[in-house]
Amino acid sequence: MGMMSKFVAAVKAVMEGAVVAAFVATAMPVFAADDLAAAKEYTVRYCSQCHTFEQGEKHGQGPNLFGLIGREAAAAPGFVYSEGIKEALKGKVWDRALLDAWLTDTIAVAPKAQMVYFQDDPKVRAKLIRYLESLK
Repeated sequence: MGMMSKFVAAVKAVMEGAVVAAFVATAMPVFAADDLAAAKEYTVRYCSQCHTFEQGEKHGQGPNLFGLIGREAAAAPGFVYSEGIKEALKGKVWDRALLDAWLTDTIAVAPKAQMVYFQDDPKVRAKLIRYLESLK
């Protein structure tokens, strides 16, 4: 499915009240492959509308992402997940592969999820994942 089709699907979901957050990241970051600082800047710029990143920070509209990698999916302490996300991610643990699938198309991973995010560029997803992996 192309970016426009994904965007239209996300807009329809928002209009139907099924989605709390809809976001389409299309900007291509310009930074070196190993530049963690730039990966952090990009992730914070595009994800901080809903998420927090520092250990102990309060959840936002979405859960705090500190320690995400290796954590049971839909299980951040103190965050109330939608039934759609809990159902789709039950028994899964966040790892690079699951996070890559999630960032590619949240609706494909969790069709009833309240979060909508599509990132077609594998380089951008790799940057987001690189930063999230560093949050230990």
